[in-house]
Amino acid sequence: MVDYGLKDRVAIITGANNPQGIGAATALAFAREGANVVIAYQRIPRDFDEAKTGTNGVDRYFKANAGDASEVEAKLRELGARYLVLEKDISDEAQVKEVFDAAIERFGRVDVLINNAADGDMDGIDTIELITQSVIDDTFAVNVRGSLLMTREFVQRRGDYGRVVFLSTDSAQVFAGQITYGASKATLEALTRSVAMEVGQYGITVNSVAPGPTQTGWIDEELEEAVLPLIPMGKLIQPEDIANTIVFLASKQARMITGQVIKVSGGHAL
Repeated sequence: MVDYGLKDRVAIITGANNPQGIGAATALAFAREGANVVIAYQRIPRDFDEAKTGTNGVDRYFKANAGDASEVEAKLRELGARYLVLEKDISDEAQVKEVFDAAIERFGRVDVLINNAADGDMDGIDTIELITQSVIDDTFAVNVRGSLLMTREFVQRRGDYGRVVFLSTDSAQVFAGQITYGASKATLEALTRSVAMEVGQYGITVNSVAPGPTQTGWIDEELEEAVLPLIPMGKLIQPEDIANTIVFLASKQARMITGQVIKVSGGHAL
């Protein structure tokens, strides 16, 4: 069994209220390594059809992201994890500070930051002909501003160990149909390289993980049939696949890996 050196480390994971999501899987993965876990999330209210939430699809996904983190918290409790759950808006500077204040008050420090929280249009208007100012502003407020504010706070309050991981997407460089979302993730990939160069002097590594089509509850059977032929490995990526990569990048073994974008996509979008 590999010892990743994460026992008693303190990890903040943003956007972890969807029990089928990458954030939740990551929180549980860190807990299994003996880390102290801080979840910071915000509910994203969207209309959904309750009758359709029993199976994978957008309604199930919307419901999960509109809810609290109680299911994830219950799983952490079952693991006997040391954890803290905070409902905060990371696009707001004051609330970012509150996240770190609470984490440090509870656990004494923060060692790892996972910038997983994301927002984006899923109503089909994130195209150059239909895009609205509110979609642009809302997407970049969370995906870019929120991630930057969290990272700045992490660096300013750094201790003797530092790992930052951004969540991108394997289609960030070309994402027709979701141009604003894709652009926000491409921005994070650029920031990964720039911030890595700035904070290397402190022993902090900065990397991005770029998932391919991942079953976080939103891919229904029809979409799965359409996507599978585009994945050389022949199956959807699971949240645990992403979480395992994040844990490695946060580990002591990954101390010399920085400024990288790691695709976890089964070969999709190569």
